[in-house]
Amino acid sequence: PPAHSRNDWIGPPDKHSNLRPVIFYVSPEESPLERRLREVRQEAQACDQRFWARHNRAFRQEKEEFIYSRLKAKGLEVRDETGQKATLNAEEMADFYKDFLSKNFRKHMQYNRDWYKRNFTITFLMGQVALARALKWLRWKKKNVGN
Repeated sequence: PPAHSRNDWIGPPDKHSNLRPVIFYVSPEESPLERRLREVRQEAQACDQRFWARHNRAFRQEKEEFIYSRLKAKGLEVRDETGQKATLNAEEMADFYKDFLSKNFRKHMQYNRDWYKRNFTITFLMGQVALARALKWLRWKKKNVGN
């Protein structure tokens, strides 16, 4: 982002996780509470990035293995006569999706629990930052009205 920017910047989707990375703005007057909020947000982003990159990699690999095994069982090659990649029909792929989700149910549940905890912390810190800013503004206003 340009040096004069005062906003977070959101990048293009990551090729592994499909998440859009955020470059967080760091204010020169960042308070310790604001810094903690930014760091917790950065940590949450890193956790999401790791989980979804790992999950998507496993999904793609297992999908390819599933397709290969089903095609082999039918006596078909991975590529047809024209060189195009052979595919399976929707019902066959539905079997894969159902099995994959069932197999990864516990991982998803744990991820969701952690996601909610992280986001509750972020929301709580955002409330604290908003309150601190409001109190600072009120003190500034009171000081300037009194002069």
